[in-house]
Amino acid sequence: MFKNIIPANEDLRLRKLIYYEILDSSAEQSFDRISTLAADIFDAKNAGICFVTDEDIFVKSEVGDSITTQRNDRLIAQAILQDEVLVIEHTPTDQIVIPLVAAPIKSPDGFNIGAIYAFGADVKNPTEKQKKMLMQLAELVIDKLETRIAIRKTLTAQDDRLHVLIHDLKNPMTTISLQSELVSRMPNIDDKAGLIASKINQQAKRMVDNLNEILSSAKKVSGSFKPKKEKVDLSYIVKLASQNLASFAKKKNQTINFEIESGLEIFGDTEKLTDLFYHVIHNAVKFSGPETEISFSQQTEDNLITIAVKDQGVGLTPEDLELLFIKFARLSAQPTQNENSNGLGLTLVKMFVDMHKGKLWAESGGKNKGTTVYIQLPIK
Repeated sequence: MFKNIIPANEDLRLRKLIYYEILDSSAEQSFDRISTLAADIFDAKNAGICFVTDEDIFVKSEVGDSITTQRNDRLIAQAILQDEVLVIEHTPTDQIVIPLVAAPIKSPDGFNIGAIYAFGADVKNPTEKQKKMLMQLAELVIDKLETRIAIRKTLTAQDDRLHVLIHDLKNPMTTISLQSELVSRMPNIDDKAGLIASKINQQAKRMVDNLNEILSSAKKVSGSFKPKKEKVDLSYIVKLASQNLASFAKKKNQTINFEIESGLEIFGDTEKLTDLFYHVIHNAVKFSGPETEISFSQQTEDNLITIAVKDQGVGLTPEDLELLFIKFARLSAQPTQNENSNGLGLTLVKMFVDMHKGKLWAESGGKNKGTTVYIQLPIK
């Protein structure tokens, strides 16, 4: 990153930035409209949206002059070091730096990944109202990123789940094809039975070929459709997801009580399991009020591990429980501090659990009585 500009938790911040799949992406009108609004707030000619990596600034959108041609790019990187609006009106030597105002773009879990800014002579002495409006635009940007990546991951998970089901269907169809071929070759079989067995074999082979074609296309598009299962420490994954959301919980003075045994090994896809628990814990934080506790417990039985995530939040009605894992379902429960909710997080969780051949359910005593989400996964 730029010299002397290194935020705390830089590795986690960069990981979050990469997660949004925004770097090196093409220009988009929706971001340009937000940049135009930023310019209008200050009656400025120049504004934009950028994201800060460890080495450079990626400008996603800009109106008017480019920030990188005005020698303000190093200064704007400072916006990610603070949670308030950055205002720079001059340097100590009054050199060529143009007046600039920038608001950090902060992820829900507390990582400043970029900034929305305006610069030029018109942005001198910004009012508190103007700064507040710029912060609201920064929130709009992160809401857009959250919704977009949630939709992308949901669509990918849907494709992956479908391809896993197709792969599972292919095995019995292959068996039917082989067995019917053996039947057709049996000695002393009458002509009618042999003809039926031959037709079954032909149709089964045709279906297997079609399934193979679908799977082959899936591999070309995404590289792989199956979960990349390996031996993973589930307790470490849950703890990592909790740590990534610690700053989000801290903003609401919530306590995350982690009481899971170490060394809970299962065979699973590390990336998908990490996303799974991230969304469950994120939901618990989002739908719980200040000064509450989120706790974990686990139970191991036979070949199954069950992780319970319990919160003291707004709770769920029986009607909510029926709709909880349905995409875009409207629930009576609402985030406690008006956080963005796109209706996709738990849908994604359900898909990842299904891909691991597990079970997912929730229990709640009702309104304002908290919710417990149970994730049950096979060990092997």
